[in-house]
Amino acid sequence: MEAEQSRKRRRYSLELKAQILAECEVPGVSVAKVALAHGINANIVHGWRKLARCSEPAVVRQEFVPVAVAPSEPPCSDDRGIELELRRGAMAIKLLWPTSAAAALAVFTRELLR
Repeated sequence: MEAEQSRKRRRYSLELKAQILAECEVPGVSVAKVALAHGINANIVHGWRKLARCSEPAVVRQEFVPVAVAPSEPPCSDDRGIELELRRGAMAIKLLWPTSAAAALAVFTRELLR
């Protein structure tokens, strides 16, 4: 039995690869037809295309994006506060509490109604 001769892989120049890849980028052109025209298996050309896509550095442009900012309205200067009327049985309480201390009013009311 004779030993099989090993097939040598064909080597393609970078110029040929670049030419074939450029031909494949033309809209409407079939990669298989381009490969066949050059006597190359289409799978090899597809592999080259994949390598070319993966090896190309992603171009990231850093730019400022324009943003439209609506003018903010100043806080209302007519702060009447929080009016609260509590009734419990015969007892009635009316409170006028500053809006800026709303959290304190919540604590006060909770303690009062215990």
